[in-house]
Amino acid sequence: MAESQASESHGSEAHRPESRAAASQPNYRLPPEIVLRHKSTGLARLFGWLGWLGFFLAGALLLSVLSSQADYYSGDGDATERYHSGEKYSLNKVAIITLEGVIMDGDGFVKQQIDHIRDDENVKAVVLRVNSPGGTVTGSDYIFHHLKRLRKEKDIPIVVSMGSIAASGGYYAAMAVGDQKDSIYAEPTTTTGSIGVIVPHYDVTGLMERYDIADDSIASHPNKQMLSMTRKLSDEQRALVQDYVNESFERFKSIVKEGRPLYQKDPDALEQLATGEVFTADKAKKFGLVDRIGFIEDAIERAAELADLDQKKYRVVDFERPVSALELIGLSARAGRGQASELSALLELNSPRAYFIATTLPPLISSSKAYGSAD
Repeated sequence: MAESQASESHGSEAHRPESRAAASQPNYRLPPEIVLRHKSTGLARLFGWLGWLGFFLAGALLLSVLSSQADYYSGDGDATERYHSGEKYSLNKVAIITLEGVIMDGDGFVKQQIDHIRDDENVKAVVLRVNSPGGTVTGSDYIFHHLKRLRKEKDIPIVVSMGSIAASGGYYAAMAVGDQKDSIYAEPTTTTGSIGVIVPHYDVTGLMERYDIADDSIASHPNKQMLSMTRKLSDEQRALVQDYVNESFERFKSIVKEGRPLYQKDPDALEQLATGEVFTADKAKKFGLVDRIGFIEDAIERAAELADLDQKKYRVVDFERPVSALELIGLSARAGRGQASELSALLELNSPRAYFIATTLPPLISSSKAYGSAD
């Protein structure tokens, strides 16, 4: 019987190709076939599920970021009110408007704060917190206009609190307080003043000649390129730009007179100060550019006093900027911008602009007599 089983086994192996090949070799035996099977453990399954879950969450987050980019770059959103100090549940509010950094177009976070206050009937007074070296003529005037309009439409007082710097366009915006007595506060270390206008310009024609580079632009008139850094400015063109600066400068001084009535009575005193010079808080108070030395708490108390609010029975609020999904995950606001946006930014940077700004950049034309004639 054993021989029969051996015969059958030998016969079945003989039908396989490897068996036939091995049959021709003496004493050859096939190695045993080994199959390893790993039983899945609960821990392995858990890590597997976590991996897939992380993958889907990352995908969802990416879609969320992409969908939010349009909203982020279009500037949509609204300033969010938050509690600052005072009686937390009081209906009467003193609102802080923050004006910080270089002023460009004006139609941004500051305008959102103004609009929010305009629609809130519980706001009885405003403190304008200025920490800005100024900015463009248009942006500074835009903010001044809307602050002044807010004060008149709601018939509420505005008190200014100056931070580390409130110069040039920052000081210009502060004049929205009007002729209200004791309405501008500067901290002991505040830098303010810099009343003047500047049009920055750089002449690189010498550098171009050195490297044999020529500006071959075609314009409808030579004056179209008179502020280009690749062209020298003629005396006639310089006079045109100086007239433009002088006109903006005269408006600056007229706005200062609105907020500082003493200069209406003594315009020569303003002329002595409007040289672009910056002043310490003590000197600014001495010259009448500010009313008092104090901190934001002092400005808040003064605003409440002007609004006839009971002492400490009011709520102080300020505002937060809208936060985008890109900012939440730490991505730069510039992330994802294409070449078109970069070109737009470059063109904007090189566009001729006049500034109410305290800066050490060399100007083309300045209202300050230190740089050129203002006659």
